[in-house]
Amino acid sequence: MIRKLLVANRGEIARRVFRTCRELGIETVAVYAESADPHVREADVAVAVDSFLDAERIVAAARMSGADAVHPGYGFLSENAGFARAVEAAGLIWIGPAPDAIEAMGDKIRAKKLAAAAGVPVLGGDETFPLLIKAAAGGGGRGMRVVTDPGALRTELAAAAAEAESAFGDGTVFTEPYLPEARHVEVQVLGDRHGRIWVVGDRDCSVQRRHQKIVEEAPAPGLRSRRELHRYARAVAEAVGYRGAGTVEFLVDGDRMYFLEMNTRLQVEHPVTEAVTGLDLVAWQLAIAEGRELPAEPPATTGHAVEVRLYAEDPAAGFAPQTGRLRAFGFEAPGVRVDSGVEAGSAVGVRYDAMLAKIISYGPDRASAIRLLADALRRGVVHGLTTNLGLLRAILADEDFRAGRVDTALLDRRLAAWTRPPEDHTVRKAALAAAVGSAFLAATSANVQPRIPVAWRNVPSRERTRTYRWGGAEYTVGYAGRGGRIESSWLPGVSVLSVDDQHVVLDDHGVRETYRVTVVDGGADVHGPSGAYDLHAVPRFPDPSAHLAAGSLLASMPGAVVAVHVAAGDSVRAGAPVVVLEAMKMQQTLTAPAGGVVTSLAAAVGQQVAAGDVLAVIDPGEPG
Repeated sequence: MIRKLLVANRGEIARRVFRTCRELGIETVAVYAESADPHVREADVAVAVDSFLDAERIVAAARMSGADAVHPGYGFLSENAGFARAVEAAGLIWIGPAPDAIEAMGDKIRAKKLAAAAGVPVLGGDETFPLLIKAAAGGGGRGMRVVTDPGALRTELAAAAAEAESAFGDGTVFTEPYLPEARHVEVQVLGDRHGRIWVVGDRDCSVQRRHQKIVEEAPAPGLRSRRELHRYARAVAEAVGYRGAGTVEFLVDGDRMYFLEMNTRLQVEHPVTEAVTGLDLVAWQLAIAEGRELPAEPPATTGHAVEVRLYAEDPAAGFAPQTGRLRAFGFEAPGVRVDSGVEAGSAVGVRYDAMLAKIISYGPDRASAIRLLADALRRGVVHGLTTNLGLLRAILADEDFRAGRVDTALLDRRLAAWTRPPEDHTVRKAALAAAVGSAFLAATSANVQPRIPVAWRNVPSRERTRTYRWGGAEYTVGYAGRGGRIESSWLPGVSVLSVDDQHVVLDDHGVRETYRVTVVDGGADVHGPSGAYDLHAVPRFPDPSAHLAAGSLLASMPGAVVAVHVAAGDSVRAGAPVVVLEAMKMQQTLTAPAGGVVTSLAAAVGQQVAAGDVLAVIDPGEPG
């Protein structure tokens, strides 16, 4: 039996595995590059590593700490057959399938051939546009490109290969027909060492951004071909003698279905399957590694579960990764599970994937699960950096999503509507709460005359004002004390009922609303009935040096410069590539906004940049 387990991973998956280990009485070992990460504190012992891709160092850490087993989690080395072999060669128990199975399914080109040989339909490799370029050795949307223009194929192949090389150490890519209106459906399987295969239900993962899942649910709604899909998944698992937990992924286009790939590890979205089956998939991974036999049949699926992935990114800015420190974080709600890799105070950088947490709901039916999850997201508190929380709430409120009418292009079609800012009146109330709360704190902490009322002025006819920035817009709040109440001509019909050091209570045309206000450097964090807002104070006298030169090309996200396609003095045309940035293993090409001459170039390969940094200046007055 396993006595002590090392998890060769970080973040929420490490914490998830540790949770099951505690329930089973198994000691735990963490590996880390940053000692402040929450998963480090939750392990019994921890060992530092320079990289989660350093197989030799991780095996050494297992032996140094006295671990007798290694769980890879997902990502990093989880589907690396060489790492699995190194673990077993060191006399340690590998929590996963046999290295040969990892190798067979890790190469997506080879995997498609194996699936076809097992009688499972696969997509052809013909070059019928639109085409999808995919990395042979990876997943998670990295190295993937949709090509609609044959003339762009060569450029996109090179870009996809570069991203795949960066993310997986293997730049091999291949193409297949792109079916934008198909669904992405996957089947969970478990196999033991005795040849028994379980098919443990299915999941729909169609709502994706940049080919990476953000909403998953089990079971897949409205699936007409469920039995056949499960039969195909079993055939793929049997073809490689699969053991442990794995997932067989398909594209479903009406009654047609095509094998995509097999992930030889635990999936990010495994909690929705756990919710509808009552299984602990991590516990079964460990039991299978110990040689335990699966019962004759898996448990039946009951109810419905939905999971959303919370990312540190800005959907309205091309999903640019966001960095910073979380001032507040929490999604406590009845009937909701939260698997997170962060907590209040955590620093979020560009070194790892942008996912902060997964929020999972379970209900007796799909509508109930969606309602529970939507309420948890409304009550959730995230302050300190931009996330996709608003996007997730919009998805759950969408009529097509609620009706189960989903496909892999749904997000692209709805993105503009889903990222539309909330109505102005809602934001204005949050800004008023921020202004009054900030004034109260300033008044009560003042050394001189702290009992002066919050909205008091020498000239009663003039309102006090504060200006905040949120969502790219500025809000100048005006308020004054009138007849013992604080009112705002800026928000007619809204008045302040009470204010203390944590809360502001507003009356909006007879409806009482409570806002929690935390004053921070440069603004205020506000949470009210409609959700959370980070409001940044705009200084009364802006710094004149902050003005940008015309034609400035700014970094759209924090990251590293991996390519520079121009030099100072070059003429460029509108849309020509200028700089390529990489963050969280995803690359983004910044192009010239207009034709002109590069008069200044501040970017260099290997340079770390922050969002908003000036990378180049293109004089639009010159022809390009």
